[in-house]
Amino acid sequence: MPALQSVNPADNTLVQSYPIHDTEAIAGRLNKAVQAQAAWSALSFDERAVYLNRVAALLREDKQRLAELAALEMGKPVKQGIAEVEKCAWVCEHYAANASTFLGNEPVDTGSKKTFVSFQPLGVVLAIMPWNFPYWQVFRSFAPIVMGGNAYVLKHASNVTGCALAMEELITRAGLPEGIFECLLVPGSEVEPVIKHPAIAAITLTGSTAAGKKVAAAAGSVLKKCVLELGGSDAYVILEDANIAEAAETCVNSRLNNSGQSCVSAKRFVVVEAVREAFEAAMLQQMQSRTYGAPLKGAFNIGPMARVDLRDELHQQVTKSIAAGAQVLCGAEIPAEAGAYYPPSILTDVRKGMPAYDEELFGPVAAIIYAKDEADAIRIANDSIYGLGAAVFTTDLEKGERIAATQLQAGNCFVNGVVRSDPRVPFGGVKESGYGRELGVFGMREFVNIKTVWIDH
Repeated sequence: MPALQSVNPADNTLVQSYPIHDTEAIAGRLNKAVQAQAAWSALSFDERAVYLNRVAALLREDKQRLAELAALEMGKPVKQGIAEVEKCAWVCEHYAANASTFLGNEPVDTGSKKTFVSFQPLGVVLAIMPWNFPYWQVFRSFAPIVMGGNAYVLKHASNVTGCALAMEELITRAGLPEGIFECLLVPGSEVEPVIKHPAIAAITLTGSTAAGKKVAAAAGSVLKKCVLELGGSDAYVILEDANIAEAAETCVNSRLNNSGQSCVSAKRFVVVEAVREAFEAAMLQQMQSRTYGAPLKGAFNIGPMARVDLRDELHQQVTKSIAAGAQVLCGAEIPAEAGAYYPPSILTDVRKGMPAYDEELFGPVAAIIYAKDEADAIRIANDSIYGLGAAVFTTDLEKGERIAATQLQAGNCFVNGVVRSDPRVPFGGVKESGYGRELGVFGMREFVNIKTVWIDH
């Protein structure tokens, strides 16, 4: 029988195999979700909040176990995994506390007896989620979708199936009605019929741009709403008046978070010529201070990449960039030990036409690009098919705010800090980084029917 496999990227050993759900099993789970959603939508926000707060409490209780499972399945350092689970608890509590405000009726003065905007659930939402943040990617969509009165069906990445089933078990323990959270164990090649199934009302995807285009095409063919959070090649702009030591540390923290495997981590470092040497020296020092190794065997900053094939693809991008003229400051060689390891690496003198400039480097590799001045740096930052996140480093906060707010082409722009998601503000991208928003009030309103109710007399 075909199976999904979970492989430990630290040593390439098989963790577990999971039988794939057949057509009958998929239909059964979708039917349960439809039936459960009808009763769930009749509950008040306060009643739903009780369940979400229970989920949050269980997440905190189980954070060590869940973090170790993520380390085993996709190589995340345990300390980072614990922080990820705690963030999941936060997002559950945030929407439990704020859903009634975000989705409460909004009166409108039209001169009629009464007019208001009402926010009603859509039904069953299919979530197609990636392996890099196996818990956060799920809960940041689950919490607002379910608090909005919808049911949630998860198709997780195959290599973190254990994490998916652990979340399903935890949510069941929290007492949510059967069917409100359902896992589908299917490979990506078999997800299109699920998208088109009549039980599915809408789709949310976090993944690659290529995957997003396929999901958008399938959803569009049956006129279903989708939210797409896709790839990114975030540019961090280092201006002449930046605090170089602080900027370098922040940039390396972003680049190496989750072993460099984050859509919204810094990938391109656009440095004005006047501070290029100082920034390179500071960044090199920061990179060389970080350690990598098996996350269950030591307190390393960086674990293995999630799969050997992904590590090899990254190295191919690096070697092509070097062949085209990029210089190596550190790393850029595959270690001898078994596992999907790649060292912290810096490429400099990166130019347009190189993979390190044009493509997303999904691993612990920093690409430094030189700019003549501020205007040139902003031009280079925007010279990308992606537009997920961006940051600017300067001691002139008024200038930094202006650049972030009006000049950088991205959905999330930060000044002197790491680009990150937060339950209180919307998160998403432009260009080939996708469309729609997660989180904040805007994310919660993506998966509801925004309905006008008008009473004349």
